[in-house]
Amino acid sequence: MPSPSNHSTAAPTRSRITRRSVLAGAALIAPLVLSACGGAQPGGATASGDGLSAWTLTGAQQSVFEDSFAAWSEAHPEQAISAEYFANDAYKEKIRTAVGSGNAPTLIFNWTGGTLADYVANEQVVDLTGRVNELGERVIPSIMQAGEVDGKQYAVPNNSTQPVILYFNEKLFEQVGAEPPTTWEETLDVVEKFKAEGITPFAVAGQSQWPYLMWIQYLTDRIGGPEVFQAIQDNEPDAWSHPAVTEALTKIQELVDAGAFGESYGSVVADNNADVALLHTDQAAMLLQGSWVYASFKTDAPEWFAEGNLGYTEFPGIEGGAGDPANVVGNPANFWSVSAAASEDQQQAAVDYLNEVNLDEGAVDALLDAGLVPSTTGAEEKIAAHEESDYLSFAYGMVQDAPNFQLSWDQALAPAQAQELLTKLAQIFQGTITPEEFVDAMNATIK
Repeated sequence: MPSPSNHSTAAPTRSRITRRSVLAGAALIAPLVLSACGGAQPGGATASGDGLSAWTLTGAQQSVFEDSFAAWSEAHPEQAISAEYFANDAYKEKIRTAVGSGNAPTLIFNWTGGTLADYVANEQVVDLTGRVNELGERVIPSIMQAGEVDGKQYAVPNNSTQPVILYFNEKLFEQVGAEPPTTWEETLDVVEKFKAEGITPFAVAGQSQWPYLMWIQYLTDRIGGPEVFQAIQDNEPDAWSHPAVTEALTKIQELVDAGAFGESYGSVVADNNADVALLHTDQAAMLLQGSWVYASFKTDAPEWFAEGNLGYTEFPGIEGGAGDPANVVGNPANFWSVSAAASEDQQQAAVDYLNEVNLDEGAVDALLDAGLVPSTTGAEEKIAAHEESDYLSFAYGMVQDAPNFQLSWDQALAPAQAQELLTKLAQIFQGTITPEEFVDAMNATIK
C-alpha cells in the first residue's frame, strides 16, 4: 500500500456522492472453502522439496487464488504451489513469526507499508526490480509502485483494489424514510432516526479492532487532508497532535455516545463476517467496510442480495474540512513478496509465476465474477460488459478518480506503532481514554 505520493492523481469527474443499488438476480459465488489446502515447509518448500508454497487469506478472494495456483501447477507440475489459507487476524501473527524465523512460504502475502519495510531492512524478501516487467505491464502503475521500498520493487499486487465503501441497507432506509448521509450533520440525523426505530445505525466489528481504523482514517482525511497522516507516517515530532486527529477522535466518541454502533459492537468479529450479517439480517442500517465484503453479501445472503437490498456510497464529507470528499482510504491491493529464505530455483519459479499467471486474464475474470475490482489496467471494457457493472464501475471509479488513496494505517506504520494504534483506538471506542490521551500515547511511539 503506497504513500500518498504514489496515489492516483486523476481529477475527480464523477459526482462526489454516488448512490447505487445492487442489481437483483446477480450470479452467486460458490461458497468458499475455509480449511487449509496443503502445508508449507520452512524456506517455502513443499513436501516434495521442489515446489513452491504460498500463504494467503480465507474469504472472498480465496477462490481466485486457488484457480491461479491450479493454473500454474497444471503447467508446472514439478514446481506446483502448495497453499494454506488463514483468517485475517491469525495470519498477521503467523506470518511475522514465520518470516522472522526463516520459515516463510515462498510467496509471502502482505499489505506493504511498514511491515514490508521491515522485511526489506532485514533482507527477508527478494529484490524484484527488473524481474517482473511482464506483470508490471498489466498492473495500474500507482498500485505497482506501492510495492517499492527506496525505489526498488519488493512486492507486487496480487488481487483486487480495495477502497473502503459505506454500504447500506436499502430496505431499512426506505422503512424509516431516510437517505444515505452525504454530510456529518446528515450522519447524526440518520443515527437518531434508526435509533428511534430500534435499529443499529452502524455495524462495526469491534473485537477485530482493525475495522475501527476506517473511521479515524476517513474522518482525519476529510477534516485535515492527506498531509496529516503523511506527517505521522514520516515520523515527524508530535505529528499526532494535529487538530484534525483530535477532532476525528471527538467525532468518533460523539457517535459512540449517540448509540451509533449499538451496545455490543465490541464483541463483533470481522473474520466470520458478523458485521456483514448485521446488515443483511436487517439489524443494522450501514457498514463502513472494504470492497472485499461485497462478495460476502452475495454468498451469505443470496436472497436478500438478489432482492436489491444492498446499496453503497462514499463516506460523508465534513463541512469546512480541508480534505477532498473524493479521497479514498483502504488497500490499493494486497501483494506478493518472494521469500529470501527460499532456494534460488524456488525464487526463480516464483518470479515466473508472477509474470506468467498472477493477475492474468483468467484472474481478472475471476475477480470480476466475485464482485471484486482488479488492480489491472484496461479493465473498463470488461467491467462495462459485466452483469454487475453498476457496482464494479462505482468501486473502480472511486480508485480512478481519487485525488488521494490513503494506505490503511495499521499497514503503513511500523508493526509496534500499528499495534499501539489499534489498542488506543479500541479504547477511544470504549470511552476509556480521551482524545488527548490517545494523542499523547501515539506521539510517544514516534522515533
